[in-house]
Amino acid sequence: MACSDAKNTTATAMSSSSGDTSSRLPHILVFPYPAQGHMLPLLDLTHQLSLRGLSITILVTPKNLPTLTPLLSAQPSIQTLVLPFPPNPNIPQGVENVKDLGFGGNLPIMVALRDLYDPILQWFRSHPSPPVAIISDFFLGWTLKLAHQLGIPRIAFYSSGAFLATVLEYLWRNAPTFPHDQPVVHLPDLPRSPSLKQEHLPSVFRVFKESNPEKEFLRDGMLANTSSWGCIFNSFSELEGEYLDHLKRVMGHPRVYAVGPLSLVGINEGADRGNPDSDFATHVLTWLDGCPDGSVLYVCFGSQKLLNKQQMEALASGLEKSLIRFVWVVKTGTTQQVEEGYGVVPDGFEKRVEGRGIILKGWAPQVTILSHRAVGGFLSHCGLNSVLEGIVSGTMILGWPMEADQFVNARLLVEYMGVAVRVCEGANSVPDPAELGRVIVESLSGDSAKKVKAKELRDKAFEAVRDGGSSSSDLDGLVKELGQLH
Repeated sequence: MACSDAKNTTATAMSSSSGDTSSRLPHILVFPYPAQGHMLPLLDLTHQLSLRGLSITILVTPKNLPTLTPLLSAQPSIQTLVLPFPPNPNIPQGVENVKDLGFGGNLPIMVALRDLYDPILQWFRSHPSPPVAIISDFFLGWTLKLAHQLGIPRIAFYSSGAFLATVLEYLWRNAPTFPHDQPVVHLPDLPRSPSLKQEHLPSVFRVFKESNPEKEFLRDGMLANTSSWGCIFNSFSELEGEYLDHLKRVMGHPRVYAVGPLSLVGINEGADRGNPDSDFATHVLTWLDGCPDGSVLYVCFGSQKLLNKQQMEALASGLEKSLIRFVWVVKTGTTQQVEEGYGVVPDGFEKRVEGRGIILKGWAPQVTILSHRAVGGFLSHCGLNSVLEGIVSGTMILGWPMEADQFVNARLLVEYMGVAVRVCEGANSVPDPAELGRVIVESLSGDSAKKVKAKELRDKAFEAVRDGGSSSSDLDGLVKELGQLH
């Protein structure tokens, strides 16, 4: 993968003491969605629930089991339910995770996982002490029907933010009469009454066509999230309070929990997850040690997005024109993609920027890099995990949203929170190199209002997960409610 999706600097862990720790504590089934950005925060939440004494079973398919290794090592009492990945004509044999398919693989994987309904049902009915609740990813809305059949609550876990959830709830509820021909979509019922360009709507909604039965399955699953017993967000009230409150009104109850940033209290608290054995990563950190404070731009677009030839050339030119120090993480593609210029660094670029720029191909210790004193900016696609990692490092974000929830996240950061700037937008957009270079220089120069606000938001994130903070209190409230289910 191109970037890690994991930890940042250590925060005081949320209190792990909570009531009775006997064998009578409730048993919870946790069902992650098999994509890196979805699994890791839910596993961090599972770690916190286990610390509070809850009995946990995690449902995974065989090839996703290694992702659980750090959690199972830290919490050996957690059980696993490993079920075979259901075959699907739209998924190559042996593929069980979205990282092997790209964003377009989400719908086929969501549809395939639905075929686990009966195996899960059989497991429940044969278990001597079956779970009293299901916590499942928001891409697994069909588990609400399963929970109803079993007579237990289902709780939706959002790896994306509350702003996105409110946008999706409005869009799916109005999908049958949705104006697909309008260039701008108005969302008058939401806080701040946002308007979004049609092409900036969440990708999971834009693939919807009412006549397609699989898309109807998608709509039903998404609407099931706000019909569930409760929702959990890897976010915090100081970031998205108005949208969390909106969802409580929509759902008609207060069981909407913001418990993030979960990376601050996760399995490894302050460590990167990924491929840690890189000598080159050590070289990068040594290089950063020799750079002035706040002088380096970190560039990374997540583990799935591959830039095309024109985008690579424009970005390289913008970095070169800026004369700013940088670390650029480049995702590399297949042999055919490389032949077409995808993810290919322009000839001669590395030589021309030698000494002031480093290019990392493949995995990078993103959290460690972002938290380094020399890093003053983060050019990002604005996926939520990267956004949260940027926030908890106090680094100003330069946003280039491309798909999924990224346009909504960029709106929140740039226009509502004032902690970021937008440098480009669109999966196929090509920035003007001179303008990009200018924005980079401006963003890393001096102490702008946005930089000050970014550091203030970092402090609020740390406060949220400390004892008595908003996220810590929400997590305690969730555990209390789960205890009463038993």
